[in-house]
Amino acid sequence: MKIYVLSTSNKLYSTIRILDEGQKRGHEMHLVNHTKCSIKIGEGKREIIFQEQNIIDAVDAIIPRIGTLVGRHGAAIVKEFEMNNVYSTARSLGILRAQNKVRTLQILNRKKLPIPNTVFAINPENIDEQISLLGGTPVIIKLQEGTQGLGVILAETRQSAKSIIDTFYKMNASILIQEYIKESNGEDIRVFVVGGQIIATMKRIGAEGDFRSNIHRGGTGVPAVLSKQEKKMAIKACQYLNLDVAGVDIIRSKKGPLIIEVNSSPGLKGIEHYTGINIAESIIKLIERKCEIQKRKTR
Repeated sequence: MKIYVLSTSNKLYSTIRILDEGQKRGHEMHLVNHTKCSIKIGEGKREIIFQEQNIIDAVDAIIPRIGTLVGRHGAAIVKEFEMNNVYSTARSLGILRAQNKVRTLQILNRKKLPIPNTVFAINPENIDEQISLLGGTPVIIKLQEGTQGLGVILAETRQSAKSIIDTFYKMNASILIQEYIKESNGEDIRVFVVGGQIIATMKRIGAEGDFRSNIHRGGTGVPAVLSKQEKKMAIKACQYLNLDVAGVDIIRSKKGPLIIEVNSSPGLKGIEHYTGINIAESIIKLIERKCEIQKRKTR
């Protein structure tokens, strides 16, 4: 098959691993930098132009690795492939939903999946009220479109929370405020879901003195065992967001497990390293299954 990996660089670990595993399984793999693609619509044939060529035809599947900074453009590229009946491991709508933390939490909450108590507002005049809605400090303040632990701040006092929130509002930054789950102890669980199946799980442990557990922020990982409830939560979250490949982040609280985030472009480096599981191969195998089903339907 001919498979495109939508990524901004061929030097990123996850991109390299997916390209390599696809080639090992005999597929024609291509790196396509979605930020350098142009879409032409209107009269005549639909076109996605990359390196002066229309690449929309004669491709079997795409694997989007879309970052938040270019999320809308990347999703538009994915949508154009979808409209040309090309299989994608992440639907364009799923990418946009997952990259907006508030939208993700709204969907999960509507579907009765447990999440931390969260406040979303843009009113700088009632910050005290917003904090009180979460039971007071400490609170977690997050940029809506942050990633890899960036834009996530722990405010331990009401005064510091008010100062941080007010600063973000003045910068016109979109934020959300969440209750601080002290018992999570700077740990969370990354669940890697491929094609509705849990492929790997890893407990991420934050660096000493850091409440964030992200590997990119100096955290470490160990393999994790999930409860039945946690497995069901992770799989359902991906279904509701329309993502065939995703990383679901769960923290354990006194109230039970809570989903804090769903990543439509989860990194492979940490979880492959700490679990020894070949996730890149699982992604390629998923594409093989999906494309075979698609071919049967068109026969």
